[in-house]
Amino acid sequence: MEANPEDLNLEAATSWRAAGITRLSLGVQSFDPKVLTWMHRTHSPEAAGLAVAAARSAGIDDISVDLIFALPGELERSWSNDLERALELAPSHVSLYGLTVELHTPLGRWTARGEVAEAPEERYAAEFLEAHEAMTGAGFEHYEVSNFGLPGHRSQHNSSYWRRVPYLGLGPSAHSFDGERRRWNEREFAAWAHRVGAGDDPMAGDELLGADQRLAEEVYLGLRTIDGLEIEPADAKSVAQWMAAGWAGIGSTPPEAPSALQSLPSEPSSDRLILTPEGWLRLDSLAAALSAGRSR
Repeated sequence: MEANPEDLNLEAATSWRAAGITRLSLGVQSFDPKVLTWMHRTHSPEAAGLAVAAARSAGIDDISVDLIFALPGELERSWSNDLERALELAPSHVSLYGLTVELHTPLGRWTARGEVAEAPEERYAAEFLEAHEAMTGAGFEHYEVSNFGLPGHRSQHNSSYWRRVPYLGLGPSAHSFDGERRRWNEREFAAWAHRVGAGDDPMAGDELLGADQRLAEEVYLGLRTIDGLEIEPADAKSVAQWMAAGWAGIGSTPPEAPSALQSLPSEPSSDRLILTPEGWLRLDSLAAALSAGRSR
């Protein structure tokens, strides 16, 4: 179950545990009061600790914490402090997401007017790598671009998406996938409820994935995790270049340094390509290059 710190007290957590909830994802985002105000979050920096304590008192011990990085420099946020505060909560899982500026959102409009400046790529990369060092140093496995888990605590829910497992979504804006086609429901509750009440399918749209789209997804999703992507003969040139740059390795665990990289096998095998944290920072371009090579 997902919740925000202000939603959680002992009474609520107890009812959730009685209903079968065993894992809780908590939307903390930051422990800096300036950041929370800027993000229009209604909880205080102390609320996260109180929420975690309430969940544990109710018997929910498997707790994930969400944080956001690469915020505008004007906020003068200490990323190191937020990482330390998150680890002090002793979660079993942590999700870290870089802030993205999208058009037609308040942040997009503020950025267009010059009121805030998007974090430069250098700071985005530095904060991502700092998080990797802090979390892995605390015993967490960096098992997916944005996710860290203690051994045995990977997100099974999200892992299904990364493996392209079919799933059914219920409710407003929910998405479903059957392996070849995606569909999504009406976004607004009123429109969704009206169509359901009339006995209609509340679908707002769908998309049939072609062969190239399925290939691109397989490559991109495979490279997102430390389970990696099985190497094919067409990958050899690109993979050799990435390994030389320290962006990828072969095996079940990403290497710590380029000197630890293994040589690329000359014959097709079951070896898998695993991106390093430096490689994950280049995920989009690496996935595009690999997809292009395989589709020729």
